[in-house]
Amino acid sequence: MGRGKIEIRRIDNKITRQVTFAKRRGGLFKKTNELSVLCDAQVGLIVFSSTGKLFQFASEATSMEQIINRYLTTKGTQISQQTDDQEQAHAELQRMRREAHDLQRSLQQYTVDDLSSVSIHDLNNLEQQVEYSLRKVRSRKYDLLQQHVDNLRVKEKMLQDENDRIFNMIKEPQQMLTLGLDRHQNEIAAISLPKADHGRNVLDQFPFFGEEEEEPPSSVLRLAAQFPPMGLRPYQFQPAQSNLHEFCFHQSSSTVTAPHQYILA
Repeated sequence: MGRGKIEIRRIDNKITRQVTFAKRRGGLFKKTNELSVLCDAQVGLIVFSSTGKLFQFASEATSMEQIINRYLTTKGTQISQQTDDQEQAHAELQRMRREAHDLQRSLQQYTVDDLSSVSIHDLNNLEQQVEYSLRKVRSRKYDLLQQHVDNLRVKEKMLQDENDRIFNMIKEPQQMLTLGLDRHQNEIAAISLPKADHGRNVLDQFPFFGEEEEEPPSSVLRLAAQFPPMGLRPYQFQPAQSNLHEFCFHQSSSTVTAPHQYILA
């Protein structure tokens, strides 16, 4: 079964594109070498990858410069002009190399890997740059901290407002309940107060044991005069001796005394 036809178009996947480039480049260089050896041809191949990397191939008997010069001569191009362009390109390349070297030295100074070859002037410049960078870092850090503190204050204000709202929702029913309890207690106190005063007035009319009553209450005297004590009744007691019967009888009929029992030994 034959292989299917592959559509030739740009590969979107970067990794797959690089792998395909490496495989096809190797095959192309192999075919170029076979053409140069089998046919004794002068072949020059220049390839730039998508990342700008240069790949070249020239026949063994010649070099890439000889092939390019032969090409320019054959096409009628002035070699002097091409040489000037090469010199300019070479000068530009040297300048870029110097800049890369200077940048590498600056990077080494910033990373403080090796300061043995740095002059005092460069050290002063490095110190100023470090101080300037440190000020920028501190300023940025302060701004971030201030922003964080402001956010925390806003959250605190929101939580405080929510707490006050919940507290007021709980406090209002408690206040109403407290007012209702106070009103109920006041009503109970108003009802029980006359009874307590009446009992205290009655108790004040009778002194405790050991207290001297200077002036007996008139109301008690009036009650005592109108209603004699219910528990006191004139009882007659018969003495144990027969000769005292008549004496005790006359005495009990004339006055009311406390009950006594006369027992003679």
